[in-house]
Amino acid sequence: MIECVRAVLITPDDRLLLIRRTWPGATPHWVFPGGHVEPDAPGLRAALTREIREETGGEPRITGLLHVLDDGHRRQHFYLARIRTWSEADRTGPEFDDPDRGEFHLEDVPLTLRTLDVLRPDPEEIAALLRDALATGTELSTLADPAR
Repeated sequence: MIECVRAVLITPDDRLLLIRRTWPGATPHWVFPGGHVEPDAPGLRAALTREIREETGGEPRITGLLHVLDDGHRRQHFYLARIRTWSEADRTGPEFDDPDRGEFHLEDVPLTLRTLDVLRPDPEEIAALLRDALATGTELSTLADPAR
């Protein structure tokens, strides 16, 4: 089973920080920052912190676990987190040095139903969770399990 960690990153302006992925000749798509959990990782939160540092150049403040997606091959742990600053220039990791992996650009976007409908961030299950919370006026922090 491949273990992954990802974050719904909320900025100081209560916006959403996503990664726009682009391959040559393909339509861009948006994803939540994160990646694989290394076998020697001391835990999921530590793995997420490392991934967020690599992909955003920033330091996350993790609120708690929002949701887990498991397709039998890959298990993705989605956390709610806040981020104060980020920088394209301070990102590290092999994906930024390999042109065959496409482009990864940080995008600070409004956390609104319209934005989620237009950008359709992947995976859809997490976008749907965010849409439901926005539609019902539910504070995202109430959905996160701080103990996990």
